[in-house]
Amino acid sequence: MADAARVLADRFGCSLRQARRYVDRAVAGGPMPVAESAVVFSIKLKLPAALAIRVREHARDSGSTLSEVVSQALAEFLVQGRTRPGGR
Repeated sequence: MADAARVLADRFGCSLRQARRYVDRAVAGGPMPVAESAVVFSIKLKLPAALAIRVREHARDSGSTLSEVVSQALAEFLVQGRTRPGGR
């Protein structure tokens, strides 16, 4: 599995740690798509405390990282904006 993780990391430009997560998930549940390479996108974001707690809990409970949760939420938000009347 360590060799598979190294191959994934090299081929897709992800960290060895992330590649190992992909390998572990594939072993547990079969093939899975590999996410495209990521770039650092830093913003100073202030959220209501209750929302920040819910986001962290959701990430923990789903086995995801905060980055994965926020990325998915933004992608869904942008898709919904295109399908709503007046969406951009």
